[in-house]
Amino acid sequence: MSRSAFFALAPLSASLLFAAQAPAAQAPIDDPLLLPALVISHGRPQASEPLDAPRQSPLTLVSDPKQPRQPMPAADGADYLKTIPGFTAIRNGGANGDPVFRGLFGSRLNILSDGGLMLGACPNRMDAPTSYLSPENFDRLTLIKGPQTVLWGPGASAATILFERDTPRFNELGGRLDGSLLAGSNGRFDRRLDATAGGSQGYLRLLANRAQADDYADGNGDTLPSRWSKWNSDVLLGWTPNADTLIELSAGRGDGEARYAGRGMDGSQFLRESLGLRVQLDNLGEVFSSLEGQLYYNYADHVMDNFSLRSPNPQDVMVMMRNPMASNVDRRTLGGRLIGTWNWQDLELKAGVDAQRNEHRKRASSFNMMTQVYTDYDQFRWDKDAEFHNYGLFGELTWQVSERERWVTGARLDRAAVKDYRQTLGSGMTLRANPTADKTRRDTLPSGFLRYEQDLQRLPATWYAGLGHSQRFPDYWELFSASPGPIGFVQPMESLDPEKTTQLDLGINYGGEKLQAWASAYIGQVRDYIQFSYGPGMMPGHVRSQASNIDARIMGGELGMSYRLDSNWQTDASLAYAWGKNSSDDRPLAQTPPLEARFGLAYEQHDWSAGALWRVVAAQNRVDEGRGNVVGKDFGSSSGFAVFSLNAAYRISPEVKLSAGVDNLFDRTYSEHLNLAGNAGFGFSMDDPQAVNEPGRTLWTKLDFSF
Repeated sequence: MSRSAFFALAPLSASLLFAAQAPAAQAPIDDPLLLPALVISHGRPQASEPLDAPRQSPLTLVSDPKQPRQPMPAADGADYLKTIPGFTAIRNGGANGDPVFRGLFGSRLNILSDGGLMLGACPNRMDAPTSYLSPENFDRLTLIKGPQTVLWGPGASAATILFERDTPRFNELGGRLDGSLLAGSNGRFDRRLDATAGGSQGYLRLLANRAQADDYADGNGDTLPSRWSKWNSDVLLGWTPNADTLIELSAGRGDGEARYAGRGMDGSQFLRESLGLRVQLDNLGEVFSSLEGQLYYNYADHVMDNFSLRSPNPQDVMVMMRNPMASNVDRRTLGGRLIGTWNWQDLELKAGVDAQRNEHRKRASSFNMMTQVYTDYDQFRWDKDAEFHNYGLFGELTWQVSERERWVTGARLDRAAVKDYRQTLGSGMTLRANPTADKTRRDTLPSGFLRYEQDLQRLPATWYAGLGHSQRFPDYWELFSASPGPIGFVQPMESLDPEKTTQLDLGINYGGEKLQAWASAYIGQVRDYIQFSYGPGMMPGHVRSQASNIDARIMGGELGMSYRLDSNWQTDASLAYAWGKNSSDDRPLAQTPPLEARFGLAYEQHDWSAGALWRVVAAQNRVDEGRGNVVGKDFGSSSGFAVFSLNAAYRISPEVKLSAGVDNLFDRTYSEHLNLAGNAGFGFSMDDPQAVNEPGRTLWTKLDFSF
């Protein structure tokens, strides 16, 4: 279905669902009126729960991505994640940041949408996986900290992040309709629709959204290149012949563009295509209780250029890419998993297999300096440069030792492989044969964890301690995006070892009548941590990158609390800290975010609420200039800052809610420590990098409706 056809059908589908809606099928309005100033619900118990109720582990956070939060509702997955304590994002403008958790980045974060892996294609992660996710198109976000699960794929040393959709079920023919409209400063305009129709035998669900924003101004009033627009659409068709059976087909498509202040090129296409099949069978027997199978296909087709969203100046010798150029890259991912659940008296076992294959291709435009003739990328054939495979076997066992105690353990074994299809390296005068052409590299990678959890008897609290080990195969960006180096240089395909993380996680979760609090901490050793080093290239304005293994030590944690002063007033606070050291070279670990605190105060009465959020970020002086990850590097120390924001909400009717907010109320000028700086394409010199400032005072209002 084409983009125009989809958005033409969306309003019609919504009106048909509304007309056919039966009163018995209406979902109750149970979302809170209060706008959360920050996310603090780390699986915390509710105050109404009895003290002996089993509680979710505090290392797991479950959040509703449809609920509004500050700053302004998220443009993409990274925007949403950075509202959660412990998360930051490598920023480069208005959209498509790259999420970082506890200072760890890239494939150390296992990010899944409806159980499928969506991989970006840009060699410099301009299209991080979260760029293709619209959070409000999902019903639930689950974060599992550290290497404390093995069920969702390999390499998740930092965290596992699940964007999930619930299964709609109807007792009789009916429908539901949810949607929202948002308008804000800098031309921000979002519209979203979530419409479902169904009966006892199945359902049809349609999700669509479109969002856009213009270039924003920072606190000084200076306009930064940051314009973006996106749209996404998904259709889910489910068959539910009984309460224990689900067969669901899904299809999706999306696209967008983004103008960057922190890069030499812009993203003029972020095309996504997705297909999925899911089968779930529950209550099969007393021992073998359930079986779930899934197949998915995700395709990313990404275009970068320096002329469609900006105007390069061919006369500016300081600009590295001053002539028109474009690059087209794509990534095709096919995967699946099969998992079964076995239950005995005090034991539950989840075990299964998963597999994933992805291939990466590229092509680029050309520009003839003599004739000044430009030839677009689509006139050239695709060149396949890499193909990855992974096959995994996993199992996770929970032993309920007593009513309040349990042990959870898991193990997985992965067989990973990559084939290098590049026949040559470099370009122009540096073009040469690739020493690893057509070679395949394979590794067998074990991972596992052991965790103890206890619900305290005299307090409404749960604590845990877990030791985990994860081995991560080098990803595409680490193996293929580094500069090829001179003749004789050992390529990453041959030199990079798998990354091995061993980490101890500790945490506690308290849920009292007025006070709810949580704390989580970690300390770990990373053998063969993959780090990038940057230096001057062979030509002025060019930067050379090199990936290598080091040993590193990491530690830190997050804590938060919520205290209800009375029936109307509530306070919130959180603190997140990450520390890292390159123990091989006795240096700080590059690209580590600074200490961050958030304080919230909210008032709620009848049909309206108001809240305030104060975000305070410390200076970061523990840096290692010239080193970092595939996207960013440490340019130097960064200053601390504080930002104050306000919000309010009013329930117009049981079905309609209006909310509004102002972010950065005092119009502060500030920039994040994790930041892409030095974009010569907009007048910044690579020799004198400048941080990309964040938006100044920003106003927004949002209308939510649910029928």
